[in-house]
Amino acid sequence: MLAIDGLNTYYGDSHILRGVSLSLAKGTALGLLGRNGMGKTTLIRSLMGYVRAASGKVAWNGADVTGAPPERMARLGLGYVPEGRGIFPNLSVRENLVMAARAGTDGRRDWTYERVLATFPRLTERLGHGGQQLSGGEQQMLSIGRALMTNPQLLILDEATEGLAPLIVAEIWRVIASIRETGISTLIVDRDYRKVLAHTDRAVVLEKGQIVLDGESAALARDHDALTRWLGV
Repeated sequence: MLAIDGLNTYYGDSHILRGVSLSLAKGTALGLLGRNGMGKTTLIRSLMGYVRAASGKVAWNGADVTGAPPERMARLGLGYVPEGRGIFPNLSVRENLVMAARAGTDGRRDWTYERVLATFPRLTERLGHGGQQLSGGEQQMLSIGRALMTNPQLLILDEATEGLAPLIVAEIWRVIASIRETGISTLIVDRDYRKVLAHTDRAVVLEKGQIVLDGESAALARDHDALTRWLGV
């Protein structure tokens, strides 16, 4: 489904991504791990078109989409839950959800307004509240729900549990597991490497913009020496 080949990205003179290559098969989950500042968010933003890569190729379902703008990537079936949530604070919960509603690229509408509210019952109680009136956990639920309303083929979650209370974190991971069961592919970035490895099929570890580990999540979870070396855990 997704193939990234030799991606190099700069911020000014700083070389952030250094020849990154990875792939993601349809219906699978990929974890993206690494310490802070190693290039995880830059990789996602380069994939989504928010940052223009200096070289390399991004292919989506066999088509070259290198350098495509974010709105085209969204229309192609990529749902993005950014770090910081990115909800519209002056819109109500209902408006945040409804404005994103559309059929998937295959015409299916598996994720409807009603299904999102059933997945996040707390949002049902906040439909008339503005985005800025929600707690951090509720904002995160809204951000994930809004991405699901686009009926994506791939859902990208960048630090979806950051700064949330433990009970909310557990709820977010429960929802991520249920999303995987529906067949949507997922790309997950999170500081809790144990949870990432438990909820993905494969994982890669970035170190200074390069992939230093790539393998099945279950095998990486058992490789304590490698995790200690590259993640400092």
